[in-house]
This record gives sequence, structure tokens and C-alpha cells, in this order.
Amino acid sequence: MDPLRFSEALPHPGPGWARRFGLIFAGQGLSLVGSALTQFVLLWWITETTGSVAALSMAGLAALLPQALLGPLGGTLADRYSRRAIMIIADSVSALCMAVLIYLFATEQVQMWQVYAMMFVRSSMQAFQAPAAAASTAMLVPTDFLPRAAGLNQTLQGLMTVAAAPLGALAISVLPLSAALAIDLVTAVLGIVPLLFFRVPQLRIPPEQQQGVWADFREGLALVWHHRGLRHLYLLLGVVVTVIMPTFTLTLLLVREHFGGGAGQVALMEGLSGVGMLLGGLLVTALAPRRQVTALLLGLGLSCLTLSLTALAPADAFWLAVLWWAVSGITFAFGNAPISALLQITIPNQLQGRVLSLLSTVMGLAAPVGLLIAGAFGEVIGVRGLFIGGGLLGALLCLLGFFSRSLRHLEAQAQEKQAPVAAPQR
Repeated sequence: MDPLRFSEALPHPGPGWARRFGLIFAGQGLSLVGSALTQFVLLWWITETTGSVAALSMAGLAALLPQALLGPLGGTLADRYSRRAIMIIADSVSALCMAVLIYLFATEQVQMWQVYAMMFVRSSMQAFQAPAAAASTAMLVPTDFLPRAAGLNQTLQGLMTVAAAPLGALAISVLPLSAALAIDLVTAVLGIVPLLFFRVPQLRIPPEQQQGVWADFREGLALVWHHRGLRHLYLLLGVVVTVIMPTFTLTLLLVREHFGGGAGQVALMEGLSGVGMLLGGLLVTALAPRRQVTALLLGLGLSCLTLSLTALAPADAFWLAVLWWAVSGITFAFGNAPISALLQITIPNQLQGRVLSLLSTVMGLAAPVGLLIAGAFGEVIGVRGLFIGGGLLGALLCLLGFFSRSLRHLEAQAQEKQAPVAAPQR
């Protein structure tokens, strides 16, 4: 039996859903922007203090690895317990960590291990907050609005990419470091406040049917593994991330070795890529594609192709590389946004925390694997070869996805469930 085909349609969130979702989304968005700004400030402080690649790498691990490893546990708990409470607790703990750092910086007692520890805890909290927030979205908006909600979330990601570094640099230039960090404390509170006033609907498993945490996790894993469409989707996304993720880390090397540029040229590329992601998110919000699998394969495939075109630009045509890089940002956002909408539409809500966090873990662990592979092959084919080969391979994988019967079946299931549900009458 296909558990996705026979899962119940999500209920309409009821009158006033747009205001409730808007305020919660705005609060969480401000909290994420504050966290991104703080991340830049802390990384800049580590750079200024140590000038060490090893120190920055350690900070990167502390900021990313806990979220990837703890994601499945966070998703399991988000399906068992109150997602609203999990979001409030996670944001509160993150705010408390920031308060500790503010005190340490203000009193000039801060040590490097303390910064790593606080970054580790905050990343761990994100592993619980993210799946709870993603699974809650499906209950806060009508099903036919989910593609637009995914577009709004992708727009927010683009805004964070564009704004984090400039806002962080501005904060450092006009404020003491402890005051710059206090911005995150304020935005965290703004993220918590709407959750205190609005109820977040949630489908619960009856107590008599509840299992242990480990059994719940295995249930989510089994759903993905035994459903051919989901299994192929996770495998495709994991491999695509593995082959293209190194390009985002090696951009500086490509600019320096092939185009003879420096930090300014890299900043230009990254800034325009963020603008492209912002535009791509707005495009998804406006169009709200109903064929999510087609949109993600087309968007990610074109994004991979334009990565190759970026490296194929002649050494004296940096402007062309910047153009292709910006287009890659637009198409990446257009392909990335439908993924969450597809899962929110097709997966039973009481399983969404586990399924969404499992995807985050797959993609989160694929990135370091890709970097290890790139490190081995890069010595042979060079950084330009990594861009060209990785981009073409990623585009080919997305093209092959169009011929997958299981992915087409998954898309058909999503379309069946996107029929608008009438709002309940007062």
C-alpha cells in the first residue's frame, strides 16, 4: 500500500490564516536574518583574531555539523511533541547562548573555545527548530498556497545571502562587538513573540499508537526508503549536491586562478548570486508551480549548467562569468523552493518533521563528501575542470530525472492533493 496516496488531505487552516502565517513567518524571518548577521560577525572576529584557516574551518564545523547530525532527532521530536513549543525553546536557548557571548565580549573574557561552544549549541538548536517550522507551515496555510510559501522562504534565503555580510560589516563598523551581537538577541525575541500569541495547528498521533523515539525515526526512514519516488528524489538531490557544492566553496580560487581577480570580484559574484536567489524566490512565489518535480529538475538542471558556463567564460570576460553566476542563483532558487512544497503536500503531516529533516541530513552530509572528492580530483583536473565537470554531471542527472517513472508518479500524487480545500464557515 502506498502511504502517500492514502494519507488524509490537510485541513484548511481557517479564517485569518494569512495574518497568522504572515506574523509567524515575519518573526522567524527576522530571527534568521539576525542569526546570519551574527554568524558573519563571529567569523570576522575569528578571522581578525587568528588569521587561521584551521580556526575558520573549526568554526564552520561547529556551525554546520550539529544541524546535519541532529536533524533526524529534531524531526522525530517535531512529530511527537508540540512544534510551537519546540520552536520557542530552540529560539530561547539560542538567545541565551548569544546573551552569554555578549557578556563575555563586553567583559573581555571571551576565549575561542567558548565561541565554538556557543556556535555548536546554536547549530544544535537549529536542528530542532528547522523541521518544526517547516512541518508547521503545511498546517498554517491552505495546501494550494504551499508553493507560494516555499517561494517566500526561498526569497528569505536569498535576502539572507545578500544582506548578512553588508549588515554585519555595518554593525561592526558603528557598534562595539557586544552591541553588534545584541542585534541577534533582539531578533530572536521578535521570532518568539508571535508564537506566544498564535496557536500552531498540529496533527497528533493518538497516545495509544505512539511508539518510542527510535521507532518513530525508523518509521520516517522506512517511508522514504520504501517509497520509490521519495527514495529516488533523495538519491538524486544527494548526488547533485555532492557534485556541485564544492563550486560554492572554490569560487575564490576560480576567480583568482582563471580570471586573475581578487576579493572584490568574489564579493561581486556572491552578491549578485544572492540577488539572483532573491529574484528566483519571488518568481516561485508569483508563479506557484503546481508541477513541483518538473520545476525542481528544470531549475536545478539549469543552475548546474550555468555553473559550467561560468568556468567556460574566457579569462578576459569576467563580466560573462558574473552573468552566468547570477543566472545560476535565479535558477537554483527556482529549483530548490519546490522541494519543501512537494514534501509538505505529499507527506502526512504527522511524519513531515522526520521526512524533511532526513532530507536536510542527506544534503548536509553530501556537502563535505563532495569537498573531499573535489580535493582529490582537483589536483588532477584543476578548479576550472571541477566547475565544468561538476556542472555538466549535475545537469545530466537532472535531465535523467525527467525519465524516472517514480518521480513522475510522485508529482502526480502532489497534483492530486493540490485541489483547493474550502475554508470552514464561522
